[in-house]
Amino acid sequence: MPYGIGPTLTTSVGARPRSETAKRLELSLAIASNPRTQPVLDGTIAPQGIDLVSSTIFPSETFWRQLKFAEFDVSEMSLSALMRMMGGSDDRWLGLPVFPTRYFFHTWVLVRRDANIRMPADLKGRRVGVPEYQQTAALWTRGFLQHEFGVRPQDMQFWMERDVAHSHAGAQGFTPPPGVTINQIPPDKNIGTMMMAGELDATLLYIRENNLVDRSTIDLWSHPDIAPLFADPIGEGIRYYKATGMFPINHAMVVRRQIAEKHPWVVLNLFNAFKEANALADRMRTAHMEYHLATGLVPPEARSIIQRPVAQHGIAANRIVLETAAEYSFEQGLTASKLPLDAIFAPSTMDT
Repeated sequence: MPYGIGPTLTTSVGARPRSETAKRLELSLAIASNPRTQPVLDGTIAPQGIDLVSSTIFPSETFWRQLKFAEFDVSEMSLSALMRMMGGSDDRWLGLPVFPTRYFFHTWVLVRRDANIRMPADLKGRRVGVPEYQQTAALWTRGFLQHEFGVRPQDMQFWMERDVAHSHAGAQGFTPPPGVTINQIPPDKNIGTMMMAGELDATLLYIRENNLVDRSTIDLWSHPDIAPLFADPIGEGIRYYKATGMFPINHAMVVRRQIAEKHPWVVLNLFNAFKEANALADRMRTAHMEYHLATGLVPPEARSIIQRPVAQHGIAANRIVLETAAEYSFEQGLTASKLPLDAIFAPSTMDT
Protein backbone atom coordinates (compact mmCIF):
# COMPACT_ATOMS: atom_id res chain seq x y z
CA MET A 1 0.00 0.00 0.00
CA PRO A 2 1.41 3.43 -0.90
CA TYR A 3 1.91 5.75 2.05
CA GLY A 4 1.86 9.15 0.40
CA ILE A 5 4.70 11.51 -0.31
CA GLY A 6 7.72 11.38 1.99
CA PRO A 7 11.40 12.14 1.89
CA THR A 8 12.49 8.58 1.05
CA LEU A 9 11.38 5.61 -1.01
CA THR A 10 11.71 3.07 1.81
CA THR A 11 9.15 0.30 2.14
CA SER A 12 6.63 0.23 4.95
CA VAL A 13 7.39 -3.28 6.16
CA GLY A 14 10.64 -5.01 7.06
CA ALA A 15 14.16 -4.08 8.10
CA ARG A 16 15.81 -1.01 6.61
CA PRO A 17 19.46 -0.40 5.74
CA ARG A 18 21.23 1.92 8.18
CA SER A 19 21.83 4.47 5.41
CA GLU A 20 18.09 4.73 4.75
CA THR A 21 17.23 4.86 8.45
CA ALA A 22 19.51 7.87 8.88
CA LYS A 23 17.39 9.86 6.41
CA ARG A 24 14.13 9.29 8.23
CA LEU A 25 12.33 11.59 10.65
CA GLU A 26 12.39 10.30 14.23
CA LEU A 27 9.16 10.81 16.18
CA SER A 28 8.13 9.63 19.63
CA LEU A 29 4.87 7.69 19.91
CA ALA A 30 2.69 6.81 22.92
CA ILE A 31 -0.20 4.40 22.41
CA ALA A 32 -1.80 1.35 24.02
CA SER A 33 -1.25 -2.04 22.44
CA ASN A 34 -4.05 -3.94 20.78
CA PRO A 35 -4.23 -6.03 17.60
CA ARG A 36 -4.85 -2.88 15.53
CA THR A 37 -1.90 -0.89 16.88
CA GLN A 38 0.66 -3.62 17.62
CA PRO A 39 1.94 -3.88 14.00
CA VAL A 40 3.05 -0.25 14.25
CA LEU A 41 4.41 -0.63 17.78
CA ASP A 42 6.56 -3.63 16.89
CA GLY A 43 7.72 -2.22 13.55
CA THR A 44 5.93 -4.74 11.34
CA ILE A 45 4.41 -1.71 9.65
CA ALA A 46 6.35 1.56 9.60
CA PRO A 47 5.05 4.90 8.31
CA GLN A 48 7.04 5.91 5.27
CA GLY A 49 9.85 8.35 6.06
CA ILE A 50 9.42 8.01 9.84
CA ASP A 51 11.17 6.13 12.62
CA LEU A 52 8.94 5.79 15.66
CA VAL A 53 10.36 5.64 19.17
CA SER A 54 7.42 3.89 20.77
CA SER A 55 6.11 3.72 24.34
CA THR A 56 3.23 1.42 25.25
CA ILE A 57 1.23 3.26 27.93
CA PHE A 58 -2.27 2.92 29.36
CA PRO A 59 -4.44 5.53 27.60
CA SER A 60 -5.55 7.62 30.59
CA GLU A 61 -1.93 8.14 31.61
CA THR A 62 -0.92 9.02 28.05
CA PHE A 63 -3.67 11.62 27.80
CA TRP A 64 -2.72 13.28 31.06
CA ARG A 65 0.97 13.37 30.18
CA GLN A 66 0.23 14.84 26.75
CA LEU A 67 -2.24 17.43 28.00
CA LYS A 68 -0.01 18.41 30.91
CA PHE A 69 3.51 18.06 29.51
CA ALA A 70 3.23 17.42 25.73
CA GLU A 71 5.84 14.66 26.03
CA PHE A 72 5.29 12.76 22.76
CA ASP A 73 5.23 13.83 19.11
CA VAL A 74 2.40 11.43 18.25
CA SER A 75 -0.05 9.77 20.60
CA GLU A 76 -3.41 8.26 21.27
CA MET A 77 -5.81 10.90 22.60
CA SER A 78 -9.22 10.99 24.23
CA LEU A 79 -11.70 12.13 21.57
CA SER A 80 -13.45 14.30 24.15
CA ALA A 81 -10.16 15.93 25.20
CA LEU A 82 -9.28 16.44 21.52
CA MET A 83 -12.55 18.27 20.90
CA ARG A 84 -11.97 20.44 23.97
CA MET A 85 -8.47 21.27 22.72
CA MET A 86 -9.67 22.20 19.26
CA GLY A 87 -12.58 24.20 20.66
CA GLY A 88 -10.35 26.08 23.08
CA SER A 89 -6.97 27.76 23.05
CA ASP A 90 -4.70 24.69 23.00
CA ASP A 91 -3.17 24.74 19.52
CA ARG A 92 -0.29 22.33 20.15
CA TRP A 93 -1.86 19.43 18.29
CA LEU A 94 -3.58 18.30 15.11
CA GLY A 95 -6.12 15.48 15.23
CA LEU A 96 -5.68 12.30 13.20
CA PRO A 97 -8.79 10.21 12.33
CA VAL A 98 -7.20 7.04 13.66
CA PHE A 99 -9.46 5.38 16.24
CA PRO A 100 -7.65 2.75 18.35
CA THR A 101 -10.63 1.81 20.56
CA ARG A 102 -14.41 1.88 20.49
CA TYR A 103 -17.04 0.21 22.66
CA PHE A 104 -20.70 0.39 23.64
CA PHE A 105 -19.87 2.41 26.74
CA HIS A 106 -23.32 2.60 28.29
CA THR A 107 -23.18 -1.16 28.80
CA TRP A 108 -20.31 -0.59 31.27
CA VAL A 109 -22.48 1.09 33.92
CA LEU A 110 -22.28 -0.75 37.25
CA VAL A 111 -24.79 -0.42 40.08
CA ARG A 112 -25.13 -1.62 43.66
CA ARG A 113 -27.64 -4.46 43.80
CA ASP A 114 -29.29 -2.91 46.87
CA ALA A 115 -29.66 0.53 45.25
CA ASN A 116 -32.93 -0.45 43.51
CA ILE A 117 -31.66 0.71 40.11
CA ARG A 118 -33.47 -1.46 37.60
CA MET A 119 -33.32 0.72 34.50
CA PRO A 120 -31.38 3.79 33.32
CA ALA A 121 -34.17 6.16 34.39
CA ASP A 122 -33.56 5.03 37.99
CA LEU A 123 -30.21 6.87 37.95
CA LYS A 124 -32.02 10.17 38.48
CA GLY A 125 -31.03 11.67 41.82
CA ARG A 126 -28.33 9.06 42.40
CA ARG A 127 -24.69 9.33 43.46
CA VAL A 128 -22.72 8.23 40.42
CA GLY A 129 -18.98 7.64 40.16
CA VAL A 130 -16.87 8.59 37.15
CA PRO A 131 -13.09 8.37 36.79
CA GLU A 132 -13.01 11.60 34.74
CA TYR A 133 -16.13 13.63 34.01
CA GLN A 134 -14.96 14.83 30.60
CA GLN A 135 -13.62 11.48 29.35
CA THR A 136 -15.13 10.15 26.14
CA ALA A 137 -16.70 7.02 27.63
CA ALA A 138 -18.61 9.20 30.10
CA LEU A 139 -19.56 11.60 27.29
CA TRP A 140 -21.15 8.77 25.29
CA THR A 141 -22.94 7.28 28.31
CA ARG A 142 -24.41 10.63 29.36
CA GLY A 143 -25.56 11.19 25.77
CA PHE A 144 -27.22 7.78 25.76
CA LEU A 145 -28.94 8.43 29.10
CA GLN A 146 -30.23 11.82 28.00
CA HIS A 147 -31.44 10.93 24.52
CA GLU A 148 -32.91 7.49 25.21
CA PHE A 149 -34.12 7.82 28.81
CA GLY A 150 -34.41 11.55 29.54
CA VAL A 151 -31.74 11.41 32.28
CA ARG A 152 -29.73 14.62 32.00
CA PRO A 153 -26.30 15.13 33.57
CA GLN A 154 -27.99 17.63 35.89
CA ASP A 155 -30.20 14.80 37.21
CA MET A 156 -27.28 12.91 38.77
CA GLN A 157 -24.69 13.75 41.40
CA PHE A 158 -21.22 12.87 40.11
CA TRP A 159 -18.17 11.85 42.12
CA MET A 160 -14.91 12.08 40.19
CA GLU A 161 -11.94 9.88 41.12
CA ARG A 162 -9.00 11.61 39.42
CA ASP A 163 -7.65 14.57 41.35
CA VAL A 164 -6.87 17.97 39.87
CA ALA A 165 -3.13 17.29 39.65
CA HIS A 166 -3.56 14.04 37.70
CA SER A 167 -6.67 14.56 35.59
CA HIS A 168 -7.43 15.68 32.07
CA ALA A 169 -9.73 18.24 33.66
CA GLY A 170 -6.88 19.71 35.69
CA ALA A 171 -4.62 19.81 32.65
CA GLN A 172 -7.27 21.50 30.50
CA GLY A 173 -8.73 23.88 33.09
CA PHE A 174 -12.16 22.26 33.14
CA THR A 175 -15.01 23.63 35.25
CA PRO A 176 -18.40 21.90 35.63
CA PRO A 177 -21.15 23.01 33.24
CA PRO A 178 -24.03 25.00 34.80
CA GLY A 179 -26.28 22.87 36.95
CA VAL A 180 -23.94 19.85 36.98
CA THR A 181 -22.70 18.67 40.38
CA ILE A 182 -19.22 17.14 40.39
CA ASN A 183 -17.74 16.18 43.75
CA GLN A 184 -14.08 15.26 44.18
CA ILE A 185 -13.44 11.83 45.68
CA PRO A 186 -10.95 12.37 48.54
CA PRO A 187 -7.42 10.90 48.26
CA ASP A 188 -8.08 8.15 50.80
CA LYS A 189 -11.02 6.80 48.79
CA ASN A 190 -11.76 5.75 45.22
CA ILE A 191 -14.74 4.59 43.18
CA GLY A 192 -14.22 0.98 44.24
CA THR A 193 -14.15 1.65 47.97
CA MET A 194 -17.08 4.07 47.75
CA MET A 195 -19.17 1.54 45.83
CA MET A 196 -18.38 -1.10 48.44
CA ALA A 197 -19.26 1.25 51.30
CA GLY A 198 -22.58 2.26 49.74
CA GLU A 199 -21.36 5.85 49.32
CA LEU A 200 -22.03 5.56 45.59
CA ASP A 201 -25.09 4.00 44.00
CA ALA A 202 -23.55 3.47 40.58
CA THR A 203 -20.55 4.28 38.40
CA LEU A 204 -20.67 5.25 34.73
CA LEU A 205 -17.57 3.16 34.14
CA TYR A 206 -14.86 1.62 36.23
CA ILE A 207 -11.11 1.56 35.59
CA ARG A 208 -9.06 -0.86 37.66
CA GLU A 209 -5.56 -0.11 36.47
CA ASN A 210 -2.23 0.71 38.08
CA ASN A 211 -1.12 3.96 36.46
CA LEU A 212 -0.45 7.59 37.34
CA VAL A 213 -4.07 8.77 37.21
CA ASP A 214 -6.39 5.87 38.15
CA ARG A 215 -6.37 4.43 41.66
CA SER A 216 -9.24 1.92 42.08
CA THR A 217 -8.13 -1.66 42.79
CA ILE A 218 -11.22 -3.66 43.84
CA ASP A 219 -12.65 -6.11 41.30
CA LEU A 220 -16.20 -4.78 41.10
CA TRP A 221 -17.25 -6.82 38.07
CA SER A 222 -17.19 -10.12 39.93
CA HIS A 223 -18.32 -8.81 43.32
CA PRO A 224 -21.68 -10.24 44.46
CA ASP A 225 -22.94 -6.83 45.63
CA ILE A 226 -22.38 -5.20 42.22
CA ALA A 227 -24.19 -5.79 38.93
CA PRO A 228 -24.16 -4.30 35.43
CA LEU A 229 -27.04 -1.93 34.75
CA PHE A 230 -27.87 -4.06 31.72
CA ALA A 231 -28.13 -7.76 32.61
CA ASP A 232 -27.14 -8.64 29.03
CA PRO A 233 -24.50 -6.06 28.03
CA ILE A 234 -23.75 -7.73 24.69
CA GLY A 235 -27.43 -7.88 23.79
CA GLU A 236 -27.87 -4.23 24.74
CA GLY A 237 -24.89 -3.25 22.56
CA ILE A 238 -26.45 -5.07 19.61
CA ARG A 239 -29.80 -3.38 20.25
CA TYR A 240 -28.15 0.05 20.40
CA TYR A 241 -26.22 -0.54 17.18
CA LYS A 242 -29.31 -1.70 15.31
CA ALA A 243 -31.24 1.32 16.58
CA THR A 244 -28.58 3.97 15.91
CA GLY A 245 -26.05 2.48 13.48
CA MET A 246 -23.30 3.78 15.78
CA PHE A 247 -20.32 1.99 17.27
CA PRO A 248 -19.03 4.75 19.59
CA ILE A 249 -15.43 5.93 19.20
CA ASN A 250 -13.37 6.40 22.33
CA HIS A 251 -9.90 7.52 21.24
CA ALA A 252 -8.38 9.31 18.27
CA MET A 253 -4.74 10.31 17.73
CA VAL A 254 -2.78 13.56 17.64
CA VAL A 255 0.44 14.77 16.09
CA ARG A 256 2.39 17.79 17.24
CA ARG A 257 1.27 20.77 15.13
CA GLN A 258 4.79 22.18 14.73
CA ILE A 259 5.96 18.90 13.21
CA ALA A 260 3.00 18.67 10.83
CA GLU A 261 3.52 22.26 9.70
CA LYS A 262 7.23 21.68 9.05
CA HIS A 263 6.71 18.23 7.46
CA PRO A 264 3.14 18.16 6.05
CA TRP A 265 3.63 14.68 4.60
CA VAL A 266 3.83 13.26 8.13
CA VAL A 267 0.05 13.45 8.65
CA LEU A 268 -1.06 11.09 5.90
CA ASN A 269 1.98 8.84 6.25
CA LEU A 270 1.03 8.22 9.88
CA PHE A 271 -2.63 7.78 8.99
CA ASN A 272 -1.85 5.27 6.25
CA ALA A 273 0.43 3.24 8.51
CA PHE A 274 -2.29 2.81 11.12
CA LYS A 275 -4.84 2.10 8.40
CA GLU A 276 -2.62 -0.69 7.09
CA ALA A 277 -2.10 -2.01 10.65
CA ASN A 278 -5.89 -2.14 11.05
CA ALA A 279 -6.20 -4.01 7.74
CA LEU A 280 -3.49 -6.44 8.84
CA ALA A 281 -5.39 -7.13 12.07
CA ASP A 282 -8.50 -7.86 10.01
CA ARG A 283 -6.60 -10.25 7.74
CA MET A 284 -5.15 -12.08 10.74
CA ARG A 285 -8.58 -12.31 12.34
CA THR A 286 -10.14 -13.86 9.25
CA ALA A 287 -7.17 -16.21 8.82
CA HIS A 288 -7.66 -17.49 12.36
CA MET A 289 -11.35 -17.95 11.66
CA GLU A 290 -10.64 -19.99 8.53
CA TYR A 291 -9.06 -22.66 10.72
CA HIS A 292 -12.20 -22.88 12.87
CA LEU A 293 -14.54 -22.78 9.88
CA ALA A 294 -12.63 -25.66 8.27
CA THR A 295 -13.53 -27.91 11.20
CA GLY A 296 -17.20 -27.67 10.35
CA LEU A 297 -17.97 -26.95 14.00
CA VAL A 298 -18.69 -23.27 13.33
CA PRO A 299 -21.87 -22.34 11.40
CA PRO A 300 -21.01 -21.47 7.77
CA GLU A 301 -22.88 -18.17 8.02
CA ALA A 302 -20.24 -17.03 10.52
CA ARG A 303 -17.83 -16.53 7.61
CA SER A 304 -19.61 -13.48 6.19
CA ILE A 305 -20.11 -12.02 9.66
CA ILE A 306 -16.52 -12.37 10.82
CA GLN A 307 -15.14 -11.00 7.55
CA ARG A 308 -17.01 -7.72 8.01
CA PRO A 309 -14.71 -5.13 9.64
CA VAL A 310 -16.29 -3.41 12.63
CA ALA A 311 -13.62 -0.76 13.17
CA GLN A 312 -12.32 1.51 10.42
CA HIS A 313 -10.21 4.65 10.41
CA GLY A 314 -10.88 7.84 8.48
CA ILE A 315 -13.63 10.44 8.29
CA ALA A 316 -16.01 8.90 5.73
CA ALA A 317 -16.66 5.63 7.59
CA ASN A 318 -17.15 7.41 10.92
CA ARG A 319 -18.83 10.72 10.09
CA ILE A 320 -22.11 10.06 11.91
CA VAL A 321 -20.36 8.80 15.06
CA LEU A 322 -17.93 11.75 15.10
CA GLU A 323 -20.64 14.35 14.50
CA THR A 324 -22.74 12.81 17.28
CA ALA A 325 -19.78 13.00 19.68
CA ALA A 326 -19.31 16.67 18.75
CA GLU A 327 -23.03 17.29 19.35
CA TYR A 328 -22.89 15.60 22.77
CA SER A 329 -19.78 17.61 23.71
CA PHE A 330 -21.58 20.89 22.98
CA GLU A 331 -24.83 19.72 24.54
CA GLN A 332 -23.07 18.72 27.75
CA GLY A 333 -21.16 22.00 28.02
CA LEU A 334 -17.71 20.59 27.31
CA THR A 335 -17.25 22.72 24.19
CA ALA A 336 -18.69 26.16 23.48
CA SER A 337 -20.12 25.07 20.11
CA LYS A 338 -20.65 21.97 18.04
CA LEU A 339 -17.31 21.66 16.29
CA PRO A 340 -17.26 20.76 12.59
CA LEU A 341 -15.00 17.83 11.82
CA ASP A 342 -12.56 20.00 9.88
CA ALA A 343 -11.95 21.92 13.10
CA ILE A 344 -11.03 18.69 14.91
CA PHE A 345 -8.90 16.80 12.39
CA ALA A 346 -5.97 17.79 10.16
CA PRO A 347 -7.15 19.30 6.84
CA SER A 348 -5.31 16.70 4.74
CA THR A 349 -7.31 13.89 6.39
CA MET A 350 -10.78 15.21 5.58
CA ASP A 351 -11.10 13.06 2.44
CA THR A 352 -10.06 9.84 4.16
